[in-house]
Amino acid sequence: MQKRQIQVRRLGRVSYERGLRLQKALEIEVIERRETDYLLLLEHPHTFTIGRRAKENGVLANPEMLEKLGVSVFETNRGGKITYHGLGQIVGYPVISLSPESEDIHKYVRDLEEVLIQALSDFGIESFRLENLTGVHTLDGKIAAIGVHIKRWVTTHGFALNVNTDLSFFDRIISCEGEPVTSMEKITGREFALAKVEDKIIEKFTEVFNRSIVDN
Repeated sequence: MQKRQIQVRRLGRVSYERGLRLQKALEIEVIERRETDYLLLLEHPHTFTIGRRAKENGVLANPEMLEKLGVSVFETNRGGKITYHGLGQIVGYPVISLSPESEDIHKYVRDLEEVLIQALSDFGIESFRLENLTGVHTLDGKIAAIGVHIKRWVTTHGFALNVNTDLSFFDRIISCEGEPVTSMEKITGREFALAKVEDKIIEKFTEVFNRSIVDN
């Protein structure tokens, strides 16, 4: 089977609003043309995002505390509950066509997990799936959250991997299923260059999803 082409965009620090706008523009393009897919890798300022399955009062901080912490709050159309995006975290937004050969949402989510599990393994971190839960987990807690949206078999939203993340922000929300969270830095005791982790994610993503990279 011929590999679909994917363009990887490493955007650095991007506001959540800008990330949404870019995803929407690329989603429209991929739906209309079905030619090139995209993988956006970036870092958001402090943000709480509320997914479709989130319950009320999932954000534990009041507006004054949110302002003091510099945290923005957004409701989104992705699956999942409430999660945190922030500094030291790699966020990945694949905007790819699953049609016609891969029209299976559950397989898509499992493949995203596989990308991260393989990438973490190359950094000496053992991670795994938990039955009936989405995301990537370790013995110390959840290290990556996944929440996706599918429109006409084109994906948006994606994953957030805690690399050097300040985990105290998770104390301000009731995240996912309430399980503990961890990061690559917390597990290993050392800080990671985000660019090197992105390199590994790109490598594993193209392998798992059978894509070939094209230049911007």
